[in-house]
Amino acid sequence: MTPDDLLRPTDLGLYCEAGDFYVDPWRPVPRAVITHAHADHACWGCGRYLCSEEGAGVLQVRMGRDAVIDALPFGEALTIQGIRVSLHPAGHILGSAQVRLEHRGRVWVVSGDYKVEPDATCTPFEPVRCDVFVTESTFGLPIYRWPTQGVVFDEINAWWRANRDAGKASLLLGYALGKSQRLLSGLDPSIGPIYTHGAVEKLNRAYREGGVALPPTEYAGAAVRGKSWAGAMIVAPPSAHGTPWARKFAPLSTGIASGWMTIRGTRRRKALDRGFVLSDHVDWPGLLGAIEATGASRVLVTHGYTSVVVRHLREQGLDAEVLATRYEGEGDAQDRAEGEAIDAEAQELEVVVDAVAATDAEEAP
Repeated sequence: MTPDDLLRPTDLGLYCEAGDFYVDPWRPVPRAVITHAHADHACWGCGRYLCSEEGAGVLQVRMGRDAVIDALPFGEALTIQGIRVSLHPAGHILGSAQVRLEHRGRVWVVSGDYKVEPDATCTPFEPVRCDVFVTESTFGLPIYRWPTQGVVFDEINAWWRANRDAGKASLLLGYALGKSQRLLSGLDPSIGPIYTHGAVEKLNRAYREGGVALPPTEYAGAAVRGKSWAGAMIVAPPSAHGTPWARKFAPLSTGIASGWMTIRGTRRRKALDRGFVLSDHVDWPGLLGAIEATGASRVLVTHGYTSVVVRHLREQGLDAEVLATRYEGEGDAQDRAEGEAIDAEAQELEVVVDAVAATDAEEAP
């Protein structure tokens, strides 16, 4: 980083000194510009938040009804102390945005978390031309290449149908904000009834109020005692796996949807029946394509396989460097408190990743 940079890392987060605001601060600040509502990007307790109009409802749920939130439509700009600020779709979760900052003819873009494959639950990613691009690299290794989501949804529905025919329930794990709603959007409700964990159902309401079409769901905690769960689909955060709450659905088969499921050992170590490769983050080809589409001559790489991506970009002639942040990558930080290394198969590839884990307790919607 240089003294003339528009953003610089501080103990509170990425600070724009000229505009006196922070982008995705990790501690409370007077003014925060937020890319999206996951807890590693949206800190509770800030004096004022600016987010996309599409994401304001979800952010309000997360930050509480007393939080002061200003909403900006995608593509519209406002000026904060001489800094022209606009928000552009990131395609990560509902309302996720890239933050474009323009000052004295120079343009910076902070990607937040993003993916390039469109889905039914948020506005698709749009590349934004800039001089400096701040990008995530959660899955910044060549081994991470996502199958199309249509194929994955077909696999999930076939698994659910087979479980129903065997007299079992299906417990599908995905992060409460974003991943769960994307999974719900791809389920075939003709197979059976769909139930949700309380943390998921609460956010379903915000998605529906935001105009996202989801199949009918019912809060699992409201079901009558002694109910048969055979044939049902239950969508819950990863923290529900192996808990007494989950065991009440037995007999059941448990699956999880995550980019980490590219590595088979991750599923084995967590004693899951099925792993589905579905991520709300960009994969390796998408990452490189997105960076190229910005036209940026300088790229700052955050959270993930930063050194691998920086080395690759430098080999392509770009000015690239690691930008240290506290963002955590795949999943919702409120859902996760523990990590584990993947198995020897992955270690032979010199891949060390944090596996999906979480701490959510069941909560009523």
